[in-house]
Amino acid sequence: MITIKKYAAIDIGSNAMRLLITNIVEQEGKETQFNKSALIRVPIRLGQDAFTSGIISDENKIRMADAMLAFRLLMKVYKVERYKACATSAMRDAINGKEITQFIKEQAEIDIAIIDGKTEAAIIASSDLHVFIASAQTYLYIDVGGGSTEFSLFSEGKMVVSKSFRNGTVRLINDMVSADTWIEIESWIKEVCTPFEEIILIGSGGNINKLFKLSGKLQDEPLSYFYLNSQYHYLNSLTYEQRIAELGLNTDRADVIIPAIRIYLNAMKWSRARKLFVPKIGLSDGIVKAMYYNKI
Repeated sequence: MITIKKYAAIDIGSNAMRLLITNIVEQEGKETQFNKSALIRVPIRLGQDAFTSGIISDENKIRMADAMLAFRLLMKVYKVERYKACATSAMRDAINGKEITQFIKEQAEIDIAIIDGKTEAAIIASSDLHVFIASAQTYLYIDVGGGSTEFSLFSEGKMVVSKSFRNGTVRLINDMVSADTWIEIESWIKEVCTPFEEIILIGSGGNINKLFKLSGKLQDEPLSYFYLNSQYHYLNSLTYEQRIAELGLNTDRADVIIPAIRIYLNAMKWSRARKLFVPKIGLSDGIVKAMYYNKI
């Protein structure tokens, strides 16, 4: 006898918004399964507004409301019984962030929680990362977004420390990350990783997922520093148009993928990690599991 629940997570990021619908399969005597039923991504770059002018434009406000209405209707069609919508860095920074959440509530009947970086890192950590890496190992989990990057260090199956930095891909392409921020990240990574002999990286986010797909590797195979570095220089050698036409990158991916790789490369160098695993999990997965285990 099994019980199936349908939960949904809405991740409102700085570069795009995502709706994840998950089937939660419960069976007595067995571990609960979380099976992705649908994942819809809408490329609305809220960070371009929030990080440059400090306010979400009227155009993107309307686009966002339309997307949220579509998400609500999709959840109805899929018979979702519970959902949570979380907005991250762009909505945190936007002066009119709270105003927009109220507008969305009126237009689409979707409640949005604007979460801080610490909460974002904690939700991501709810993704049961021990499933992907042996608990005896130490690993640094990195989620690169458009407005911020979340780092969480795990050792022996437990989270040791986590921190969010205002360094994301949309900020980087707009030259809005100072040298001091990079120095702060370097110091933090070295400080938390030095006590451990070997660090393995786990990466999440649309950019590293795309890069992993381009590598042609199997799901349980890691990416190396050499591969990331070679791809970084290769992608830099191409024009924006070439990345779209020759590599099939989306228009909203072709520019931000390069600064994303830069963040991962620096994290590998500063942590002395030689391997980077990409299990294709992220904030939306964490939201579903945090809801299920009543951590949110």
